[in-house]
Amino acid sequence: MTTERYQFFDHNPILPDVVEEVKQSLRETPKRLPPKYFYDEYGSALFEQITELPEYYLTRTEIEILNENKEELSRTIDKSCCLIEYGSGSSRKVRSLIDAIDPRFYVPVDISKEHLHTSAKAIHDDFDSLHVYPTCADYTEAIQLPDAIDGAPRCGFFPGSSIGNFERDDASLFLVNLARDIGPGGHCIIGFDSRKPKAILEPAYNDTQGVTASFNLNLLTHLNRTIGTDFKPTQFRHHAFYDESLGRIEMHLISETEQTVTLDDERFQIARNEAIHTENSYKYSLTDVQELASKAGMSLVTHWQDSKAWFYVALLRVPDDIQSGDS
Repeated sequence: MTTERYQFFDHNPILPDVVEEVKQSLRETPKRLPPKYFYDEYGSALFEQITELPEYYLTRTEIEILNENKEELSRTIDKSCCLIEYGSGSSRKVRSLIDAIDPRFYVPVDISKEHLHTSAKAIHDDFDSLHVYPTCADYTEAIQLPDAIDGAPRCGFFPGSSIGNFERDDASLFLVNLARDIGPGGHCIIGFDSRKPKAILEPAYNDTQGVTASFNLNLLTHLNRTIGTDFKPTQFRHHAFYDESLGRIEMHLISETEQTVTLDDERFQIARNEAIHTENSYKYSLTDVQELASKAGMSLVTHWQDSKAWFYVALLRVPDDIQSGDS
């Protein structure tokens, strides 16, 4: 058991064969590309710009909710807890939560080793009494958590409406694994973007400055550079819309001409006006949140929201009799 205040745990997660993954995605009907390839260095910088746009309310609204409810969070979450963050982003939100609940341990989990170390070390340097144990792993799979946190109450944290990027059934499976990680009586804090009219949702993904369009198109540039595809980004346009029946924003890249894309020795024909599906972002009503929690064997303890009910921060609890995972 480690007694150091900072220790990096690398579980060497198996990374996908990107070439084969992209080939398989382009063979599908309709064609798609995995959204994780948005996030090269430039794509990550573009996303940070998106979070500051006037149309994109999600990030600032969630931070406001966390800041406005610090006292209740402090009363609810055990101060000796281990805070487990699934995905290590810019750290703005988790810093607010650490200020509120003053945990003993912080375990950020992410598949990106370099980014994880950089962000976790910054947290370690800024919070003198916090034990920080970054864990490099795929958080959509079972996670082996550090032995040092054994016996500590656990609180999971999954902000940013990232739950919305899962298909509904996959979101349930993710929460089942999360419940096993945090164990009996544990809590988790999750951000949910609410179902709203198209007039509010669609501008958030179609900003007037075109930053989201650049972010979407950069996926093609990233793949050209890293695996040798020959997409012509200038021959595609960004398209995002809200499907009310499915309760999700869909992002696509529309081919403006008939074209062929080559990867290794395989050629993919793309018709004029054909769409490549790049991302979904599901929206949740409170009823949806309760149903999702119930499917994962958890209960919705409470939720906090902004004055317009555009965003929810939900506090879920694992029952005392759930079976713990191997971690």
